[in-house]
Amino acid sequence: MQFKQSDNIFQVYLEKGESVVEELTEFCKEHHILNGYISGIGAINNIELGAYNPTKREYIKKTFKEDHELITYQGNIMLLHSEPFIHAHITIGDHNMQIYGGHLFRANIAVVGEFIINKIDGNSKRTLNDKIGLATWDLK
Repeated sequence: MQFKQSDNIFQVYLEKGESVVEELTEFCKEHHILNGYISGIGAINNIELGAYNPTKREYIKKTFKEDHELITYQGNIMLLHSEPFIHAHITIGDHNMQIYGGHLFRANIAVVGEFIINKIDGNSKRTLNDKIGLATWDLK
């Protein structure tokens, strides 16, 4: 991993084999990024995506082992159980230009990962919303 900081903006470069979710979460912890916005592009593999089924209150998951282009990575950072938590949705494309997307559970860098984190001053958090069964923004 490499990074560069300019005020509250961080450029983060992940290298082949690194875990996207783990590395970015650890980066946020180390740099005291409690709230923020994150975006990125690159190429990833060993991807697990999900779509939430509100009736069953569970995620439908799909795994993609092979390399895919990371077309979009958009997420936010908020505290969950007093730790920075990244909630990200991604769009990926295969070599036939087929597109897939959903909530990101895990992925590894296949070639490169280029991310921008915009730190937001504050300590907003997520709390369990019993109505839908997910931890959602609690801006009180």
